[in-house]
Amino acid sequence: MPRRLLPAGSEQQVLSAHGGAATMSSAFQLQCHLVLILLAASKGDTRYIEVRDAGEDEPFLLLSEDLKRELSAGHIYRRSLRCIDMLSIEGQFTFTADQPQLHCATFFIGEPEELLTIEYDFVNIDCQGGDFLKVFDGWILKGEKFPSSLDHPLPTSQRYTDFCESGAVQRSIRSSQNVAMIFFRIHQPGNGFTITVKKSANLFPCNVISQTPSGRFTMIIPHQHRNCSFSIIYPVVIKISDLILGHLNGLFLKNPSVGCAGVGDFVELLGGTGLDPSKMFPLADLCHSFRGSAQMKIGCDNTVLRMVSSGKHINRVTFEYYQLDLQEIENRKENSIEEFCFPAI
Repeated sequence: MPRRLLPAGSEQQVLSAHGGAATMSSAFQLQCHLVLILLAASKGDTRYIEVRDAGEDEPFLLLSEDLKRELSAGHIYRRSLRCIDMLSIEGQFTFTADQPQLHCATFFIGEPEELLTIEYDFVNIDCQGGDFLKVFDGWILKGEKFPSSLDHPLPTSQRYTDFCESGAVQRSIRSSQNVAMIFFRIHQPGNGFTITVKKSANLFPCNVISQTPSGRFTMIIPHQHRNCSFSIIYPVVIKISDLILGHLNGLFLKNPSVGCAGVGDFVELLGGTGLDPSKMFPLADLCHSFRGSAQMKIGCDNTVLRMVSSGKHINRVTFEYYQLDLQEIENRKENSIEEFCFPAI
């Protein structure tokens, strides 16, 4: 029998799905949607990004002025989900299969200082028939996780919440950072689910994926033994203006004989083409506190600033970043320490 979760209240409405029905199992297509939402976010409308129906080869994003007005008036935003989707706003979202959908995922992203809560409002899937609906605390793309297993407070197995196992026992799942996602497989047309996504404040953001290719951020780890990564999925210039580690001055480029070996608190810059910081190339270490400016051009598809904290100090780093353009790539003689990954651009 299909597994069902009834609505929490009679006022909740189950919406019919719309949009492309083609199953998109390719990790490349997931990456395309990721790039699209981040590109759209760079236009300054990061909270109001909606995926419109489009051909499988030409998905595009609509930044809706009507949506902005509706949300500012306090209305709950509702729409249907596509098999592959991306959301950066709160609201109620429904997926109803119009044909077997076997490889589907929705990515959720908030602002750096936000946590996400995903609530099951209505679920009608056939768990015994091979359907599933799982929430993942973070993102997975092309087999790589963010945050990495080294940076997340939970082991990987505990980052999954499977509706077919937990059912109505756990109707609400909160993320540990500003990103989360759901995976789902539905065989029977007409089956589906409705979820509500809410945001809450995170006083000390740790692991973050930036919605935009430029910005400024201060990461603080207050006497906690943890690692925190800030991911920017663009080639960027990153400028560190303030670093407090509880102990004096130094910036070291990564090589086998120089670095922060034996230092319990440090910041490192990483670059690569994937999502998982633990699989990225280490570019530079910052082992000691300083005030001033340290700048680096990183031409990788993904740039990560990662802070490692022993828990003995209040560690803080302030940095800003902006996307590299072609002119900057050609002119590589500024005050940068060194440039990396330019062949990948």
